[in-house]
Order: sequence, then structure tokens, then C-alpha cells
Amino acid sequence: MGKSKVDEKADISVEEKLKALFELQQIDSKIDKIKIVRGELPLEVRDLEDAVTGMETRVEHYNEEIKNLETYISDKKISMKDSASAIKKYETQQNKVRNNREFDSLSKEIEYQNLETQLSEKKIKEAKANIASKQEMIESSADELKGRKKDLKIKKEELDDIIAETQKEEDALLKKSKVAQEKIEDRLFNAYGRIRSNVRNGLAVVTVQRDACGGCFNKIPPQRQLDIRMHKKIIVCEHCGRILVDATLSGIYPPIVSEVPEKETVKKARAKAKV
Repeated sequence: MGKSKVDEKADISVEEKLKALFELQQIDSKIDKIKIVRGELPLEVRDLEDAVTGMETRVEHYNEEIKNLETYISDKKISMKDSASAIKKYETQQNKVRNNREFDSLSKEIEYQNLETQLSEKKIKEAKANIASKQEMIESSADELKGRKKDLKIKKEELDDIIAETQKEEDALLKKSKVAQEKIEDRLFNAYGRIRSNVRNGLAVVTVQRDACGGCFNKIPPQRQLDIRMHKKIIVCEHCGRILVDATLSGIYPPIVSEVPEKETVKKARAKAKV
């Protein structure tokens, strides 16, 4: 009977496993960079959309408040007309009074209506000033809103370009990733996945650089470096837990080059992501 895939993976030498792990790490790192670039732009677009919605809502509130103030002014003007009519009526009645008490009573009513008129005039003046202030806010918000909408349009176009461009590259890399995974036994692949999820930069397999771990940069003892170069067993960094490979092994695989040409917008976004 032929060997199962599990047995075939188990028969692969440690050196071949390390090569497959490093190749997988290179591929996954490329995929991570794509996700970083694509992961930032949607957030920027969402923030701009929220900002635009918030500003539009604010302008709507300003307009609603202006309408309410205009209604308030209209009501006050009606109240002033009513007061003027009342004053005219009381002055007519004063000419027909039969005693001082009635005259004084009507005089108080006239005085009260005059105070009401003055108060209405003051309220109207305040409301008009408030309207003018809100109109200035609307004009200011309109200019800012126009700028935000322009930025949003640019970011959306950039995001659409990057999604269209990087999706092809990511699909190609995912295919390569599956091929590399076929060479790695499940136990080792699961360990690789756990390490990737526990480190910030997603690097589970790193090279020894200047006698130190390429992930956490802690020094590696000479004897341990010798063991790493022997390729006889899987060795992890005692400080960060990453799988260690030597530079000669990593040099077997050239840097992965994208099979899909990048547009200028993608290059700019990636350059920004590296900053």
C-alpha cells in the first residue's frame, strides 16, 4: 500500500521542513503586507464617510434651528401687533373713564403692553443674531463638507484600484501558500500558526542576524547557532518562541516578486504603510 499524505510529510527531512516553513513565511508576509495596505484604506474611507455624515447632520440641525428661530420671530412680531392693538384699545378706553382708579388701571395695562413690546423687540434681535451666527456656521461647514467629500471620492477611487490590483496578487500568493503547506505536517503547521498569531508582525520563522534572533533581536549562544546551521531539528528562540533558520537556508529562496504589476496608487499606499 502507498503511504498516506501524513506519512509522506513525516518522512520529509527537518531541513526540507525548515525550507518549506521559511518559504511559507515569505509568502504569508507578502499576504500580510497586502492586507495592511488594504486594511488601512477602508478605515480611512469609513472615517471620512462618518465625518461627511456628521457634518451633513450638523448642517441639517442648523437649518432646522434657523427655521425654528424664524417661526419664533414671526410669533414675536404677531405678539407685538397684539400689544399695539391692546395699547390703542386701552388709550381709547382712558378717554371714557369715570374715575382715577379706572384710568390708573388702564395706564398699568398700557405700561405692561409696552414692556411686552420692548421684550419682544429684544428677543427678535437676539434671534436674528443667532440666525446670522448659524448661517455663518452653515457656510463654514459647507466649505469643509465640500473638501471632505472630495477627499472621500479620492480615497474611494484609490481603494477600488488597490482592491482590484491586490486581489489578483493575493489570490496568486494564496495558491503558493497552499502548495507550501502541503510539505508541512499538521503539528508543525499548527505551531507555525500559533506563533504567527502571537507576534505583532506575523513573523513565525526568522533568520539569525548578527548572532541574534531576527524577530526579537536577543543574542543566540554560539552552540545554539551551530545547532540551527545543522538543520537537524526545529529550534525556537528561547525569548520570543519564533522558529529560527540560518541565513544560508533562507538564501535558498529568492524574495517573492509579485506576479501582478502594481499601479502607482498601490505603490504609494504601500510606501505609506511602511512609514
